[in-house]
Amino acid sequence: MNSICIYIVKLYQVLISPLLGQHCRYHPSCSSYCIKCFEKYNAIYASYLTIKRIFKCNPFGGSGHDPVP
Repeated sequence: MNSICIYIVKLYQVLISPLLGQHCRYHPSCSSYCIKCFEKYNAIYASYLTIKRIFKCNPFGGSGHDPVP
């Protein structure tokens, strides 16, 4: 399951992200953060962390370095 999710995010990075431009307020980018979560944790917890991160990545949220826990 994790490898499928990682593959989908990598497709997003190659096909869609270049069209949208750099908008992530954090380092690493949200998609890189997602991949690292799926490499480190099970699919459910990685999905939770990724969704939480995406909701934080907005003009009213924070910014800066936000590593995978």
